[in-house]
Amino acid sequence: MATNPPTGDGHRNGAIRNRSQVHNPKNDRWTKRDSDTGRFIDQKSDKKPFKGVKKEK
Repeated sequence: MATNPPTGDGHRNGAIRNRSQVHNPKNDRWTKRDSDTGRFIDQKSDKKPFKGVKKEK
């Protein structure tokens, strides 16, 4: 868990674990994925990638 002080400053210290993101070129959106099961979790509504989530190649 990334909970380094100071709290409430609006940014994360460290990466989100067991998650990755992949770009979908068909709709030009980023999709978050669980690394353990491989299931898709969430998709961004804008065209920017998720913050703090590693990108797949």
